[in-house]
Amino acid sequence: MKLDWPEPNRRIGFLDALGITGAFGFFVARFIPIARLPFWGCPLRRATGWPCLGCGLTRVADRFSHGNFSGAWNANPLGTLGAAFFAFAVVATLFHLAFRMPIPRPIVSPLEARWMRIGLVLAIVVNYAFVVVKTRFS
Repeated sequence: MKLDWPEPNRRIGFLDALGITGAFGFFVARFIPIARLPFWGCPLRRATGWPCLGCGLTRVADRFSHGNFSGAWNANPLGTLGAAFFAFAVVATLFHLAFRMPIPRPIVSPLEARWMRIGLVLAIVVNYAFVVVKTRFS
């Protein structure tokens, strides 16, 4: 993997969009109790008892925004890594927009891209197995 470093700028890019989205999401998770709404919850888990791929993500956002990282990891490990990436994107966006810090663009070869996709699929499968074991057999 190679990194392409652009000139310092304040142009909003993909990472900035993720940072703005992450900041909004962390704000909502921190100050609005979404999980306590009467209609909130996983309809698949309610109907079948089996979790969906996204089960635990609301708890991850809530716990991560309150600084309870081990509780977030216990709810959904891959979701916790995603929340950590969003937190990184928030900080990178602040530095990029406030100080014109350049955001490097990764350049991956086709072989590297393939291995990244395979790794992502494996991570999703292992994470789902963890969530199923945690919710069904704990």
